[in-house]
Amino acid sequence: MRATPTGRQLRLGTELRKLRERAGLTATQAGQLLGVKQNQISNMEAGRVGVSPERVHTLACHYDCSDRDLVASLSDMTGDRTRGWWEEYREILPTPLLDLAEVEHHAHQLRTAVTVHIPGLLQTAEYAREVFRQDVPELPPPDIEHRISFRIKRQAVLFRKSPTPHHAVIHEAALRMQFGGAEVTRQQLGHLLDMSEREHVTIRVIPFSAGTYAGSGQSIYYFLGPVPQLDTVNLDQSHGPVFLDAAAQLEKYRVLLGRMESTALSHDKSRDFIHNVARSL
Repeated sequence: MRATPTGRQLRLGTELRKLRERAGLTATQAGQLLGVKQNQISNMEAGRVGVSPERVHTLACHYDCSDRDLVASLSDMTGDRTRGWWEEYREILPTPLLDLAEVEHHAHQLRTAVTVHIPGLLQTAEYAREVFRQDVPELPPPDIEHRISFRIKRQAVLFRKSPTPHHAVIHEAALRMQFGGAEVTRQQLGHLLDMSEREHVTIRVIPFSAGTYAGSGQSIYYFLGPVPQLDTVNLDQSHGPVFLDAAAQLEKYRVLLGRMESTALSHDKSRDFIHNVARSL
């Protein structure tokens, strides 16, 4: 039995519980259908024990789930049991950060919208260092360096053989916040421009002139899964990442991101905008 299930294992269990509840079955009733005790169902739904692809299909049948794409995606989630690179930080960084890297690694597409900071996957090491230096309570220097190396390793999803598409909406305020001073900011904006030349990276800017817009003030990180039901939202809070996956929450943030994107400049105009901000420093 697992003592500390990963975020992905917990999500699989959560989705199995949702299927059971939609079927109107209790854990005891589900156990009877499967020929196991109620606590076995509870442990599967809590991510404490592994689930085979065959068992996922059996449960889906008992739960009258006819969504083949969802069942296939849930089955795929049982197969990857390798330890990700983020496990190196298991005793060093908070667990939610490791869950963030795991979800990010498996995401089919990434969408971000930020107001004050440059998105983490697009940050330079020096810029990230200045952001971490503002944490309260103040982080010891070794902890800052661990977080920087962790953030840089997360960026591998944008450079691997099949890079993950990343669509970022960045408010002008984030471009003008001089973390580390003008030179660090200039280098950061230059890095943004370099990344924006990659086919799978789209950067769009919301200028001050756009005025108010839906979702202003929020930092939203949206992970697209293999099917919409397996999408995940991450809200970056001062105490760490907060993950949301309820259907209503996912729909809310899809709408918010859509409205933010409709307010932003085009990709090409955003590149010109970033270039002009960098020249003004």
